Amino acid sequence: MALLEIDDIHVFYDNIEALKGVSLEVEEKQIVTLIGANGAGKTTTLKAVSGILHPRAGEIRLGGESLAHIAPHDIAGLGVMQVPEGRRIFARLTVDENLQMGAFARNDRRAVAEDKARVLELFPRLRERLKQVAGTLSGGEQQMVATARALMARPRVLLMDEPSMGLSPVMVEHVFETIRTINKQGVTILLVEQNALLALSIADRAYVLESGRVVLSGRGPELIDDEKVQRAYLG
Repeated sequence: MALLEIDDIHVFYDNIEALKGVSLEVEEKQIVTLIGANGAGKTTTLKAVSGILHPRAGEIRLGGESLAHIAPHDIAGLGVMQVPEGRRIFARLTVDENLQMGAFARNDRRAVAEDKARVLELFPRLRERLKQVAGTLSGGEQQMVATARALMARPRVLLMDEPSMGLSPVMVEHVFETIRTINKQGVTILLVEQNALLALSIADRAYVLESGRVVLSGRGPELIDDEKVQRAYLG
């Protein structure tokens, strides 16, 4: 049984069908990536998993249990955490307060302190900026805060939406190195990313979305060599 199963979901914005029968699986401790053009349905898929949007048909299961009609905060409580597109940190709070917000639903203080030490080891730059207002950080540093905040919740599944958007090439490389490290620590990741080459290079499995449908799937590195993927997404 896959940790996360998306089975033939149909998702609408009012009367516009954005996802037209999307199915995919994410095995425990895998990196699975979704690639596709703008408007293909990648972010909509993540919103459906996190409960922001509810499918009109189809099923989403976490560990075999349905997520149908469960509120987003309850889905987060089950261990599905999202690093949203555009980071969406609490800009007026300090870095430290942002990390605390990631653990707001937890009461295991000792474990929270251990996780904070772990994320600061993963992002040593944040240690130097704990008391700094998060909105004054660079884009790359804000991405670190958004990721660290999600990790403070000890996610079973980490949803990452365009983590490299707007970052310098050097910072993009750092982001993907960090994604690999997080995954090696045992975190399952569902990644949406416009940089198809980098996303496919680290993915255990990948799905290509076009106009709300999965049109191709396979092991990430194998899809790099696919002629259609090269033509459409790799230039």
